[in-house]
Amino acid sequence: MTTFGQQFINALSLGSIYALVAVGLAMVFGILRLINFAHGEVLMLGAFTAVFFGASGWSFPLVVLMTVIATAIVGVLMERIAYRPLRGAPDVTLLLTSLGVSIAVQNAAILFFGAQPRPFPTPAVLSQQIPLGGGLQISGANLVTILSALILMVLLTIFVTRTRMGAQMRATAENAMAARLMGIDVNVVIIVAFAIGSALAGVAAVLWGARVGRIEPLMGFVPVLKAFVATVIGGFGSIPGAVLGAYVLGFGEIFLVAFLPQELSSYRDAFVFTALIVILLIRPQGILGSTEPEKI
Repeated sequence: MTTFGQQFINALSLGSIYALVAVGLAMVFGILRLINFAHGEVLMLGAFTAVFFGASGWSFPLVVLMTVIATAIVGVLMERIAYRPLRGAPDVTLLLTSLGVSIAVQNAAILFFGAQPRPFPTPAVLSQQIPLGGGLQISGANLVTILSALILMVLLTIFVTRTRMGAQMRATAENAMAARLMGIDVNVVIIVAFAIGSALAGVAAVLWGARVGRIEPLMGFVPVLKAFVATVIGGFGSIPGAVLGAYVLGFGEIFLVAFLPQELSSYRDAFVFTALIVILLIRPQGILGSTEPEKI
C-alpha cells in the first residue's frame, strides 16, 4: 500500500503537468480547429526563460512570473505572425504550418542556445521530501505541481464559465461566424486563448524542468505529444476532457512502470499508445467528446 500511495502521488504530479499543456491545445483547437504542435516549443522557450532569470539571481516566484509573461507573449506572436494570415485556409494547411513553426523554433533554439542539455536551477525547497505519514512522502516539486495545477484549473473554470470573455470564447468555439455577427471580436478571443494556453505552458515548463532537472531545445516534443494524446483520449476541443485525459495518461504511465516487470517498463510509451488506439476504437470522439452531425 505504501508503494501504491507513493506511485499515486507521482502519477498525480505527472498528470498535472500533462493537464497544463493539454488545456492549451484544447483551447486553441476548440476555437480554431488547429492542432498546434508548436505549443511544445512555447514550453521549451519558457524553460530557457526560467533558466535565464534563475541564473540572474531572481527569486523563484519572480522567475515563474516572468516565464508566464514571456510564454504568453510568444504564444500571441506565434498566432499573429504564423496563424492569422492563414485564417480560413484548409485545416491541413494550418496543421502543416504548426509543424513548420515547431521545426523552425527548434532549430533556432539549437543555433542560439546550443544542442547540449543545460541543468535547470531547481530551488532547494522543491527538492525537499515532506513526510505524509505511513511511510509516504512527497517532494516539494510534486506538491507544488499538484497544487498549481489544481488552482489554475479552478481559476480557468471560473474564467470560462463566469466572465464575459469566457462566454465569448465559448460562443466562438461553438460558431465563430455567428459570434462575429453578434458583435464579438473573434481576433481578441483568439489572442486571449493563445495567451492563456501559452501561459499555462510556461507554468508547465518550470514544473517540467524542476522534475527532470535539465532542459534542451528539443524538450518540448515529448510533453506536447503526450498532451496531444491526452486531448484525444478526453475528447478534442473539450477542456475538461483534456484534463481527464491528461490524468488518465499520467496514471497509466506511472503505474505501468511501477508494477510491470523491469524488462517491460521501457515500453511504457507503447502501452500508452495502445491504450489510445483501444479508446478510439471503443469511443472515437474521446471520453467526454460528443459527436455532432455535419451539415453539407
